[in-house]
Amino acid sequence: MCRNQERAEAAIKEIKENCGDESIEFILADLSSQKEIHRVVREFKGKHEKLDVLINNAGVNLPKRTLTVDGIETTFAVNYLAQFMLSILLFDVLKKGNPARIVNVASSIQAKSIDFENLNGEKNYGQLKAYGLSKLAVVLFTHEFAKRLSETGVTVNCLHPGFVKTKMIRNFRPFVKYFYHLIGLFMKTPKEGAKTSIFLASSPEVNGVSGMYFKNRKEAKSAKISYDDEVVKRLWEISVELTNVDFKD
Repeated sequence: MCRNQERAEAAIKEIKENCGDESIEFILADLSSQKEIHRVVREFKGKHEKLDVLINNAGVNLPKRTLTVDGIETTFAVNYLAQFMLSILLFDVLKKGNPARIVNVASSIQAKSIDFENLNGEKNYGQLKAYGLSKLAVVLFTHEFAKRLSETGVTVNCLHPGFVKTKMIRNFRPFVKYFYHLIGLFMKTPKEGAKTSIFLASSPEVNGVSGMYFKNRKEAKSAKISYDDEVVKRLWEISVELTNVDFKD
């Protein structure tokens, strides 16, 4: 899945050249739109009866507050709500792939608290603040969804990929871009940053492991607030309200 057809086709070409596998498909989608997410799910289910692995990797980091077509702050919508929706809406085909895995890309940049009255950035907005909130939400969702998926044969884990040098820099402010270039030599390449995602998607070492947060292919502690059951419950309720999607096994 990708929102840019040209970049997707280039990636597919590279994969085919490197591994010789011709059975690669592409679905064009802008995951900031809930209508698009529902369309993607319908399109996938129209072609396939089961899904073995879902890796939720899409993410943005925006310097200014913008709203999606659904009226939701874009960073929160893309980085978190898209993962929430795709994971739940694709559960039935994931269950048929039993054992199946969901891998959510989070970050070590996690908010230490949540203002549920400011999820949309109405009161104030900061680029790093919005990003940290969205990634904490991913971790909270992972913890809660794992509980709901127990006994289904589907596991869900999340991870910090490391600090990866990607083109997300295009959305940074000038002074941040300057700092980013200075430390760029010490950052991971995208291929290195994908290692923990691939590990969680394919390694027999994590068979049956669910609801965990990983760094460098090892279990790690997420933000303290991510283990607060009341916060988890409230976020789930709000997520259902914002998406009109809920989980029923």
